[in-house]
Parts: sequence; C-alpha cells; structure tokens
Amino acid sequence: MRAARDSGLNPLLAVLLCFSAGAAFAVLRLPLPWMIGPLVAMAMCNFGGAQLRAPPGGRALGQVVIGTALGLYFTPAVGREVLAHWELLVLAGVVAVLLGVLGGWILSRAGGVDATTAFFASVPGGAAEMTLLGERYRARPDRVALAQSLRVLVVVLVVPFALTYSGAHGADSFTPAQAPLRWGALLSLLAMGTAAALMLDRARLPNAFMFGPLATTIALTVANVEFSSIPTWLTNGGQVLLGCALGARFERRSLESAPRYVAGVLTSVVACIAVSALLATVVAVVAGVSVPTLILAMAPGGIAEMCITAKVLQLGVPLVTAAHVARVLVLIIGTGPSYHFVRSFKSKVRIT
Repeated sequence: MRAARDSGLNPLLAVLLCFSAGAAFAVLRLPLPWMIGPLVAMAMCNFGGAQLRAPPGGRALGQVVIGTALGLYFTPAVGREVLAHWELLVLAGVVAVLLGVLGGWILSRAGGVDATTAFFASVPGGAAEMTLLGERYRARPDRVALAQSLRVLVVVLVVPFALTYSGAHGADSFTPAQAPLRWGALLSLLAMGTAAALMLDRARLPNAFMFGPLATTIALTVANVEFSSIPTWLTNGGQVLLGCALGARFERRSLESAPRYVAGVLTSVVACIAVSALLATVVAVVAGVSVPTLILAMAPGGIAEMCITAKVLQLGVPLVTAAHVARVLVLIIGTGPSYHFVRSFKSKVRIT
C-alpha cells in the first residue's frame, strides 16, 4: 500500500476522485460543485487514512486559469466602477487585520496556544506566507499551517452555502469581456499569465500564480486588448485542481494530535465569519452597494476561493476580486507591524 501511495498513481487517483465528486455535486446542484466537491472528497478520504496527494503543480495551474478568467471581467467601464469604491477596498484590508486580532484573541483562550501562534494562525492571509512570517516571530509553524488550512476549509464550506440558500444569486450586472473563443489567443494569454506568475514567484511574492495572470489579464482587458473568452469547462477544471489541493492538506493525524486546538480554530473562524458579515452588511447599506457582494469581499477566505464564489454566484466579481487583492497587499505590509502594536499595547495594559 505504501508503494501505491508513493507512486505516480496516487495523484492520478486523487484527480479522478475530484472530478467525480465535482460532477456529483453539480448533478445535486450544490454551491460551487467543482471546487467544494473535490475539497470534501479529498478531505474525507484523507481523514479516513487514504493519504491522497494532489498532483504536483495542480494548485498553481488552477490559479493561472482562475486568475485569467477573473481578469476578463475588468473592462474599462468596470475598472472605473471599482476605482470609484476605493474606500471599500482599503476597508476590506483593514478589516482583515482586525479579524486576525479578534481571531487570535479567541484562539489563544479557546485553543490553549500562545498569543503569537494564535495571532498568525488567525490572520486571513495565505497559509504559506503566515506560517513563514509567524516562524520569524517564534510562532509554532505546524499550528499556524493547520489553522490557516482549516480557516479556508470552513469559509469555503460555510460562505457559499449561506449565500446560495439565502437567495443571493444573480445580482451582478458585470460580465466578462465579450470575445469569441480563439484557442491560439487563449493559449497566448495563459502563457503570458504564467510567465508573469513565474516572475512573481521568483521574487517570492505571495499568491504569485493567482496575481500574475490576474494582473496581466486586467491590464490587457482594461486597455481594450481583446484576446479570447475562456470556456466554462476550463474554469471548472481549475476549480477542481484548487479543491483537490485544499483537501489534500488534511490528515487525520494532524487533527487528532490537538483536538482542543482544532476546536479553538473552528470557534475563532466561525466568530470571524459572523463579525465580517455583520460589518459588511452595515457598510454595504451605508455605501449603497450589494450586501452579498460586500460580504464576499470581506470574508476571511482565500482570494481564489472567494473570487470563484463571486463568479459562480454572479456577485460583484470585480469588486470582490479587487477587495481581496487589497486585503493581501495590506496583510503583506501590515501583519508584522500589527503584531508589534498588539504586543506593545498588551504590555502597557499589564503595566498600568
């Protein structure tokens, strides 16, 4: 069995499982079937001890496809519309930092872990980036990585289902740039996005395989440079690869080793989802924008997963995408200083 697990057959079986799960979820008309289906199937099999692995480079390939598809929404008119709401983009980044502080406070008490680990485990950034940054401040990298993976899992499962069954669907007037499918032009566009992703990855920037294609396609679409549309089955395939990679992170061993910590993570994530949804609702009403769109824009999930949700449910794709890009930028710049500020504030409170 070990030989089979370690062979190239393992990722192939995982991909077949994920496509089957995505098709089953689509037949059942469940939310985000091509991403949530594979995610649930992989997680359940690995919880059962199957130890399935995602295909090497699968997540990166899925991000290239999804980043390209999202970039096609940014026509010149849409670009102007997004810039008109720049305050909301900045606010989304600030809310992400505040959610990290809130989630860290809850996790440190409910999960029985030190405050440093709890903070970096709760900031809604990329798992790899927060793990490396937390390690720099002596947080436990294994706990940070586990919490970040659980956060994305919970948000991806809870938010799309909640929005779908609340009736929040089809409220978006934005559509991708209308162009015929030209395979040569599409392959060129994907190649340019991949090249940009490799450059950003070489510079060690986070989410490189999402940002590279997204930035490339946005720049071309805003400039009215028409390449090609992207077929639905290709974006569905990208979602399958993302769901497969997310589900592959989970093992029974990691969850069984720290049940109290896992319970604390789940508590903090649910609390942060509720707080972000409440804040988004208030801000949306005041700003006069769609409430479901802003809930997605401020949700503490991964950029790819939340933007896919916006695309599938037709909920303000450009605004949601821009908000999550802003969130990542704010977290890259602000997580370290925020940690120092919180630690300094707590020290002063203890002294007084």
